[in-house]
Formats: sequence, C-alpha cells, structure tokens
Amino acid sequence: MKAVIAREPGGPQVLQSVERPMPDVQAGEVLIRVTAAGVNRPDLMQRSGAPIPAGVTDVLGLEAAGIVVAVGSGVDEFASGDRVMALLNGGGYAEYCVAHAAHCLPVPAGLSLLDAAGVPEAAFVVWHNLFELGRLRSGDSVLIHGAASGVGSFAVQCAHAAGARVIATAGGPHKVAMLQTLGVWRAVDRHLEDFVEAVHDCTDGRGVDVVLDNVGGPYVARNLAAMAMGGRHVSLAFLQGAHIDLDLQVLMRKNLSLTSSTLRPKSHAEKARLAACIRSRLLPWLAAGVVRPQIHARVPLAQAAEAHRLLEANANVGKVVLTVAE
Repeated sequence: MKAVIAREPGGPQVLQSVERPMPDVQAGEVLIRVTAAGVNRPDLMQRSGAPIPAGVTDVLGLEAAGIVVAVGSGVDEFASGDRVMALLNGGGYAEYCVAHAAHCLPVPAGLSLLDAAGVPEAAFVVWHNLFELGRLRSGDSVLIHGAASGVGSFAVQCAHAAGARVIATAGGPHKVAMLQTLGVWRAVDRHLEDFVEAVHDCTDGRGVDVVLDNVGGPYVARNLAAMAMGGRHVSLAFLQGAHIDLDLQVLMRKNLSLTSSTLRPKSHAEKARLAACIRSRLLPWLAAGVVRPQIHARVPLAQAAEAHRLLEANANVGKVVLTVAE
C-alpha cells in the first residue's frame, strides 16, 4: 500500500510517499480501507521530530474515515462494509490502516467519508475538554480561542447544540466571517480587538463560564480576567508558549479552575470510554446535521506536504483532510 512518512525530522518537504505492507488486523481491531485522513497539529510535531509512543507506526495520521474490510477476533460492533471514522495511534496517511474497534465510530447517513475524516480528533478533544473538564451546560457562556480551526469550529457547533452562548476569537476578517455564519454570539478579530473587553461588553461585566484556550502564554492571564465567578479554564495547546505568569489571587478570589489534557497519550481504555460517550452524546448531533466538520481543503495524499504547509501557516478555516480513495 502507499503511505506517507517523514524520512527525517524537518519541514513539510521531508514528507515522503513510500510503499509499505498492509497492516495485519489483530484481536479487537478493524482494518480500514482509507477514504480520507485528517491532518492535525500533532502530525506537524511528529514530522518535526517529536517522539511518538513506543510501538506506534511511523506512518503519520491520527484520524481517518473509510470502509471496514476485515475485523479481528472479538469484534462484534463492526463488520466488513461498514463506514467508520476512527481515532488512531498513527497510520492514517495510508491506503489502509488498523484501528481499535473501541476507538471507531459509525459514520452517520448524510455525512460523507471525505468529511467524516475531520471528525474523530475534534470529537474526542471537544467532548473531553469542553464537556467533561469544562462542564459546559445549557445557558453557560463560553470563550473559544482559535475558533476558526477544525477543532475550534467543531467546538463552536457543539456548544450551540448544548444550549450555550459562544464568544469566539480568530485572526482576520475571513475567519471572523466564517464564525459569524456559525451563529456565534460575538466573533472577535484578535488582530483588531481586545477579547477581554468584548467578553465584558457581551456579558455586562459578568464574564464567561468556560474558556477553551489553544494559545497559552500571555493569553492565560487575560482569559482569567474574562471569566465569571466559578469559571472553568481548559488549555488545549500553547501556541504562544507553555510558561505563564499566574496570579493565584485571581484564581482564588473568583473560585476559578484551571485544567488541561492531551489526547494521544491517553490509555486504550480511556479512549474507548470517550468513544462511548461521543457515540451517545455527539453522534446524534452529527446525524441530525446540527454539527458538521468545516472542511477548508481536501488535498491528495501524495501532496501531504502542501496540507502541512496550510496548517503550519495557520491559513486554514476548518479542517484540512487528505484524500486517499473515492
């Protein structure tokens, strides 16, 4: 089969198409003929030389959608011919991949496999961080940074589906325009506006109940200033730095919580638990068309380097996916 690896640590130019044996399906796994694979920032980190977990394939790709062509022993929930979207430990940038059956989700009718490839990573991240750690509830207000990204735009829609009001930040008028089409309460252009002021204007000075932050660095202190009493701050990433200056008096005075998580190192059992929650809570929104992955570009697998350049330049409005088969 054709697959894409990084021949050495470096920029997008180190991505290389290679021939690899088809993976063997083991107990509890399914073999998927890949239609499309999602492109995510952890892929860029792996390409740049970040270590991958022991025993994981060097073929990139943490999510994919396609058709099940074989199942391992002990798999009852899927059969050959089923349309699935899967969270992977690696291997999505290929014509075939294996996935734990417990980490797969059925693709709802009406959602194409090309678009479904942009769902798993976002769904797992959003469910765990926004709803479990952030405890978002109907009637809450939430500030979502980087909201025009694949994960961010998915989070916006899920928050709306849950009955929350969304203040969203993004960089540039085209990204702000996309957020407005999603129906956000307030879209803030981070290049032109102070999001703390925007939050206080919208909430009459109360602040937001939840912050979903992928920026880190100097944003964290400003996020705390924008939060309501008892607010929950969830960090997804730290694009502007992992080290922060934090005034604990603000946390204590406002009874705030500060938490975070990362998906790839989670255990098999924890990912299976999250998949079960997503199946019961988020899939109905996808099936109803209330939530849809926003796709910026579909790039052929052989042009994976171009997909990485798009993501690295922060040029995408929504997800970038690699097309593998029709």
